[in-house]
Amino acid sequence: MVLSWLREGPRPAEKPLDEQRMANGAAPLNVMISGGFSGAYKTLLPEFERTSGLTVATGSGASQGKGPQTIAAQLARGIAADAVILSREGLGELIAANRIVAGTDKDLAQVPLGAGVRAGSPRPDVSTVEAFKQTLLKAGTVAVPESTSGIWLMEDLFPRLGIADKIRVRPAPRGTDATRMVAAGEVDVTVQPVSEILPAPGVDFAGSLAPEIQFVQPFSAAIVAGSKQIEDARRLIEFLTSAPAAAAIRASGMEPLAASA
Repeated sequence: MVLSWLREGPRPAEKPLDEQRMANGAAPLNVMISGGFSGAYKTLLPEFERTSGLTVATGSGASQGKGPQTIAAQLARGIAADAVILSREGLGELIAANRIVAGTDKDLAQVPLGAGVRAGSPRPDVSTVEAFKQTLLKAGTVAVPESTSGIWLMEDLFPRLGIADKIRVRPAPRGTDATRMVAAGEVDVTVQPVSEILPAPGVDFAGSLAPEIQFVQPFSAAIVAGSKQIEDARRLIEFLTSAPAAAAIRASGMEPLAASA
């Protein structure tokens, strides 16, 4: 089986999903996924391919935002996708835009927000509201994704804490861009879903935000309207919501939401 793994937007060395399909000589199941569920997905996908006999081509995009590499923007450009996996908020926008087959959306898992710092640097205290505020106020620059969690942080939490105009925030197009900036020492701390921090190279997990200021983000899957492989897409979603998938989901820092898990 051939696994075409995650791509962070168009890069010269990578082929679009349609070219991958032609190179494989058969139509793969095209999946587009955002960062939050990617860790669990990466672990689970080989087993799905092995047991299903299907080949999966995976592209990536942000759940929400205004950039050209959001999942919505890519679908609007006609990039092929049979299934999408993204934040429930982003999926809600796709449903409203009639991009999703009615009744196929399923919640997979949820994840809290946490903070990450460059590997080896002191881990700040973010366990209380005041400790989190002081960590951000003392940081030179704070990275956040431009997608769902970053939108909430910049438009809701930071103003509510009274620090929106007192901290320097650097929005990143993707969660992986935020962790990359931390690992490179370009920013001091990142705030984003825990499942995006834990697998990031060169980044240490500092902890989850306090319950009073927590934003627990659901991630969901659905079949894209116009897909020619609805049954195969349905098999993937059923696999991701199955009880055997729960362990990998928990190991990635998320909590399974499917009743069968």
